[in-house]
Amino acid sequence: MTNTSLSLYHIVKKSTLTENAPLLIMMHGYGSDENDLFSFSSELPEELFIISVRAPYPMQPYGNAWYAINFDEEQGKWNDNEQAKQSRDLIAKFIDEAIAEYPVNKNNVTLLGFSQGSILSYAVVLTYPKKVNNIIALSGYVNKDILPENLQEQDYSNLDFYCSHGSVDQVIPVEWARQTAPFLNSLNIKNHYAEFPVGHGVAPQNFYEFKDWLVKRIP
Repeated sequence: MTNTSLSLYHIVKKSTLTENAPLLIMMHGYGSDENDLFSFSSELPEELFIISVRAPYPMQPYGNAWYAINFDEEQGKWNDNEQAKQSRDLIAKFIDEAIAEYPVNKNNVTLLGFSQGSILSYAVVLTYPKKVNNIIALSGYVNKDILPENLQEQDYSNLDFYCSHGSVDQVIPVEWARQTAPFLNSLNIKNHYAEFPVGHGVAPQNFYEFKDWLVKRIP
């Protein structure tokens, strides 16, 4: 099932519940699309209402991005943080639209992001903490340049993070991910951080661990 009437193109797996279903929104990585993480959906609890969104910036020859990553010989690799902020706000708007459109529980919303989608998930919930409860952040890191300045003044008591990374990730250094737990701890945010002996991907044991984590948080 697809829907194009909301602000982001997406595909849907309906819940076995007809109302107040826990909502899971999936955000893919750079150069991928909505079908990537959606492959997990058949293995996840049937009561979840799952939405997998497509990032707004098409790439050539295929795939999509939440924001541009520019490769410049002088500057090295750098992110388009203005585009990232726009995508951050677009996802926040989409969460509201999805809650209005579908028979889901606005008080039980989970974001699942991989890589660039994971980086965006941090930015979304730290900017709009009341829109989400649980965050599964796979193979990403916290980009402080796309976060609000008043972090210490926000109430993050409803948030709960599952964060994981490959210990031999060749795309996003594991050292960047290892800064996540201390950062979240400094804001008194509940979190669990795990590493797996893989590269830039999701190991089977990683999937089963975050699935178990999620099951405990979707009453």
